[in-house]
Amino acid sequence: MSCISSNNNRFYVAPEGTYGAVSAVTAAARIPAVSLSIRHRVDQPNRRDKTGSRTFVGSPAGFRSRTQFELETYMTSWSAQDQLPGQHPLFTAALGGQAVKVVPGTVASAPTNKQLAFSTAHNLTVGKAISFGSEIRFVEAIVNATRVLLNAPFSIAPTAGSPLSPTASFSLGETVGSVSLFDYWSPSTALQRILTGAAVDKLKIKVNSDYHSFVFSGEARDVVDNSTFTAGLGSLTSFPPEPDLAAFDYSAIPGNLGQAWLGTTATQFLTLTDAEIVVDNNLDLRKKEFGSSGPCCITAGERNVSLKFNLFQQDDEATAALYQAAKQRSPISVFFQLGQQSGQLFGLYMKSVILEVPEYNDRDTRVQWQFSASRAQGTASDELFMAFA
Repeated sequence: MSCISSNNNRFYVAPEGTYGAVSAVTAAARIPAVSLSIRHRVDQPNRRDKTGSRTFVGSPAGFRSRTQFELETYMTSWSAQDQLPGQHPLFTAALGGQAVKVVPGTVASAPTNKQLAFSTAHNLTVGKAISFGSEIRFVEAIVNATRVLLNAPFSIAPTAGSPLSPTASFSLGETVGSVSLFDYWSPSTALQRILTGAAVDKLKIKVNSDYHSFVFSGEARDVVDNSTFTAGLGSLTSFPPEPDLAAFDYSAIPGNLGQAWLGTTATQFLTLTDAEIVVDNNLDLRKKEFGSSGPCCITAGERNVSLKFNLFQQDDEATAALYQAAKQRSPISVFFQLGQQSGQLFGLYMKSVILEVPEYNDRDTRVQWQFSASRAQGTASDELFMAFA
């Protein structure tokens, strides 16, 4: 008998075809997570019957239970670009849209600093990402079948015949799905756990932390463990063993590496001190229906994509334009590139964000503006786009 080291566990994630039915786990489904917290509680209403004593006489079995979780994972390298990034089931569960691998055609020319012309039909759509060198950009508009307008210019414009790197692009959807989260520990005699029907209610992306990181939180249908397992839980006949370990190599990305582009006319800012983007799905797991002891399915409410960030105030035109846009409720575009090396890039693009008027923070040597609760808007599942490259 020995204590269990907190480093001796491995995480796997797999999308579910049916809500709450545990998917098959494979070695390729392993993800590099930092921590997984699970809170499983039974909702026990107070008994108000007169017992003739001050002693609690207990509660009956069968009350509804609630399972909440929070998973944090670093942004890591995407080395196997013939496959989707390892965290893609979590992103598709959070965003609702499908992950699409984009392999662009050959560049014919760059007519302007934000336009790209291809030698053949590009087959791109608004929000898809392309990558060149050590940068990632998003398609802001389609000019024609062979030309696109980018959300921001590349630092070095691609020339004719320049190779473009593949990207894994993510978009929003009207419905969201669920995943199975596997939490395996060493030694094999330790308690092993599986979250079934894990629905991502909130996705948080932190910029300029120690490391770029993603936090997925929400509710699950149940938590299944190998100690109390009985056939039928999670639609399983037996508790699945951990897959044979395969090669698992990745790099974490320092949180200070990347680019920030903000404004009614996209301008690169080098004065950003921190930022956090939150996708709130306002999920309802339909857990109060008569005749059920747990969640039945996932229902998504109105999506709230919000941004908060701090930057140093400067007396330049671009910084002043942010304040003017906030006062006038004029939409701006927001684009963050995390990382600065091909294979270690992540981008997110919000084409229309209404900034709240910033608060002044003058406690330190330099004045900072604090923009909080600024909400993205769109027309139909287009307020946010994300991509790996």
